[in-house]
Amino acid sequence: MATSLRTVKTTRKVVIMISDGVTEAMRSQLALAFDEVVNVKVLDSEDVENLELLERPELGITFTKLHCWKLVHYTKCVFLDADTLILRNCDELFDRDEFSAAPDAGWPDCFNSGVFVFKPSIETFKALIAHASENGSFDGGDQGLLNTFFADWATEDISKHLPFLYNMVATATYTYIPAYKYYGHKVKIVHFIGATKPWHVKFDADGQPMAGPLEAHTLEHLKQWWNIFHADVKPKLTKLAPGESLGPLDSSFLQAGHEPGAAGPVVEAVQDRGDWEVGRPDYMGRDAFNNILKRIDASISTPKTDQ
Repeated sequence: MATSLRTVKTTRKVVIMISDGVTEAMRSQLALAFDEVVNVKVLDSEDVENLELLERPELGITFTKLHCWKLVHYTKCVFLDADTLILRNCDELFDRDEFSAAPDAGWPDCFNSGVFVFKPSIETFKALIAHASENGSFDGGDQGLLNTFFADWATEDISKHLPFLYNMVATATYTYIPAYKYYGHKVKIVHFIGATKPWHVKFDADGQPMAGPLEAHTLEHLKQWWNIFHADVKPKLTKLAPGESLGPLDSSFLQAGHEPGAAGPVVEAVQDRGDWEVGRPDYMGRDAFNNILKRIDASISTPKTDQ
């Protein structure tokens, strides 16, 4: 995300909030990518019932993003989820007022909380915490909480409704294929919502991302994400000193550029996504990073024929 912001030449400071679980090695890398690294305490909604309805128990921790209102040394900020990809400069978002956000594709009278404009304020932070204690969240995550706190977003001021182009939910293009074909070239921010993230994606023998039916039109964006990681992020991370740990993104992933040996041809499909999600990819064999990149590069360089 930081690299994509630099690529589109943002003129604003790029700040990241992290928790205590981030290793020192990763903190040093983040300090190179961001203008400021802010450590915050983890907040959790502990709303198991609603999170089970979403089948996303990990979303409780998204309450942690409320700490962004404590960044009071800034007068205005744009919050971006870590699973966003910036395609075009969008510094004009700073001309918007709090609370500006794009409609959620699933329920347009609600906003999606992956991208929003806000004004840091300790008073607002305290009010949000009080609201969470008294009312909870209708979805167990930050989006349900923020939508009830900023309850007048849907009706009060249309200028606070960001165009969908600033928070294009990647999977929504399945429903809006004609609109995507017409407006897609203007998209500024892509948001990979849901449990499937770009770093979970597997590729077929032809190097095509194996997206589900609701993600059929995200393929180019998935390739863009991987190309950025391959070209800019991975080379920096591989320069860590021996023994330095990146935590979940450990050195075994970054050093997976060795040839697979007896593991089979490089075009062999990667393992089931479930192995990736539980942290057991075949990093030194079929799922070696270079093998994945070869499949991506081959698919990008293969001329497309008319269907």
